[in-house]
Amino acid sequence: MASLTQAGSLAGTFDSLLRALAVASQELYGERLVALAVFGSVGRGTMKPDSDIDVLLVADRLPDGRIPRIEEFAPVELALAPLIDAARAGGVDTRVSAVLRTPAEVRAGSPLMFDMTEDARILHDPRGVLAGALADLKGSLARLGARRIWRDGWWYWDLKPDYRPGEVFEV
Repeated sequence: MASLTQAGSLAGTFDSLLRALAVASQELYGERLVALAVFGSVGRGTMKPDSDIDVLLVADRLPDGRIPRIEEFAPVELALAPLIDAARAGGVDTRVSAVLRTPAEVRAGSPLMFDMTEDARILHDPRGVLAGALADLKGSLARLGARRIWRDGWWYWDLKPDYRPGEVFEV
């Protein structure tokens, strides 16, 4: 296996892949592309050579259902394939793991977005849709006193440290 020094730094390899991901996503979705962000270890900048590229893509008029959305996203993965193969030859064994949502689904929120309030690296968001949704969620988490607690390389969220049994709260 070739060393990372031959292909450049680990961060540089991932940055090149992210630039290509952004271009391919913009080419495929055009005006429908609302936002694009990377999260997880790559978003945090703590990636390893075998880290996935976890992506949230927000687009208007996505097909209904996970499979049709992944099928529609396939040309982005095909465009990245030669770059991923080159990264693999340089010691970076990565793949794209995409979550595809509409703006309404992003506004509705999900537990996935908790981590994104701290880890997301926004690659494309010209109208601030994703940044606004994450800022709103971060504010809600702060009002609750929520915090992400790290333990030996993993974490969990304590959404309401002062929770009392029977209490109802909203994030």
